[in-house]
Amino acid sequence: MVLHAIALGLATLLSGPGPAPSNADLKEQVRRTETAFAKSMADRDHAAFTAHLADETLFFSDGGVLRGKAAVAAGWKRWFDGPRAPFAWEPAEVEVLDSGTLAMSSGPVYDPSGKRIGTFNSVWRREPDGSWKIVLDKGCPPCER
Repeated sequence: MVLHAIALGLATLLSGPGPAPSNADLKEQVRRTETAFAKSMADRDHAAFTAHLADETLFFSDGGVLRGKAAVAAGWKRWFDGPRAPFAWEPAEVEVLDSGTLAMSSGPVYDPSGKRIGTFNSVWRREPDGSWKIVLDKGCPPCER
């Protein structure tokens, strides 16, 4: 009985979650997530866009702040109408807190001709399942940082 308990305990320890991902690994996760988020616009896939939103997300827009996943999804729906994306973006910078819980991505926004028209700034939160969801987003005119 004692040997069985020791074996079970050892098996549990050995099958644990393993080492935590490095900061570099987390940055790459966020970069891939941001790229997939941008691809949802290029693919005209509003459902994929919405899947990246945290329930309590905030998006700053010309009309004010869109508060919550449903409001952001509804407010951005118009950008998914039509066969061609009205803009595109890509992550140029990604940083993750040492705790691995929050990250920021930033980069250029382009019009359909490829001209830079702005800069996006997004804050991502690492969810309990390990996925990254966007919690804050604010664009601005082109800027260096």
